[in-house]
Amino acid sequence: MQFFDLHCDTLYKAVLDKSDINNYAYELCVDNGKKFTSWSQCFAIWIPDDLSAESGMKLFLEASEKLKENIQKFGLTPFSRNSKSPYQYIFALENASIINGALKNIDLLVNNGIKMVTLTWNAENCIGAGADVQGRGLTDFGKLCVKELEAKGIIIDVSHSSDKTFSDVIMNTKRPLVATHSNSRSICKHRRNLNDEQFKEILKRKGLVGLNFHKDFLNDKRECASLKDVLKHTEHFLSLGGEDVVCIGSDFDGADPVSELSSVVKVRNLYEEYLKIGYNEQLVQKIM
Repeated sequence: MQFFDLHCDTLYKAVLDKSDINNYAYELCVDNGKKFTSWSQCFAIWIPDDLSAESGMKLFLEASEKLKENIQKFGLTPFSRNSKSPYQYIFALENASIINGALKNIDLLVNNGIKMVTLTWNAENCIGAGADVQGRGLTDFGKLCVKELEAKGIIIDVSHSSDKTFSDVIMNTKRPLVATHSNSRSICKHRRNLNDEQFKEILKRKGLVGLNFHKDFLNDKRECASLKDVLKHTEHFLSLGGEDVVCIGSDFDGADPVSELSSVVKVRNLYEEYLKIGYNEQLVQKIM
């Protein structure tokens, strides 16, 4: 089977542990990803909210170097639809706090190979408000920033955004958006999930929404969360017309996934479950 994953935090763990992304102690490692017929992985470097801009930049640059070393070491190539390589990667930034009020820093992201940026984490930064700061949206600088990110060809990720930040992004951008690791708020009421109108906006833009395996975002009673909840979120997004929008954003190595999906080798469980409930092969391949 093929697998495309919009989000993992494995690179962050590798930097902190002074390890590699091919580490069998992690939920995702390169050797296991290569067990798929083809595998494309978005590696995000997470910048915690409590880091200063300077410390965050240092972490980012360390991650950039780590990824450069690891892709050569383990045989991954930059993602391209036209590539014949079965194992590809995308470099992403989670929390744009390191832009630190200076548009010129977007060029630094471009020069380090960033293709996708999650604007905030849960708090507020120079760009705007995260999911824990409801009622506030993009800053004036943030409105300039999202336009500049689009101009530089960087995909904007609205996972972790407050509702007002999300609506401000819609008002200030034109290109497709992604929510790399967000589920449905209609199924699980967590503020980090998307409401139906937000999903429909991403659908209109021909964007993508990655299903997250984290217990808190799957079921209002996290202790009851299971693979079945991933199916419920999938079904709801499909009911909104999302056949070409729904994909996977596992959040491996950055969350607490349900046991049936606790590592990349278990993703086949989801593939098989989709087929069991009657999804045809074409639809399942689209999602995967």
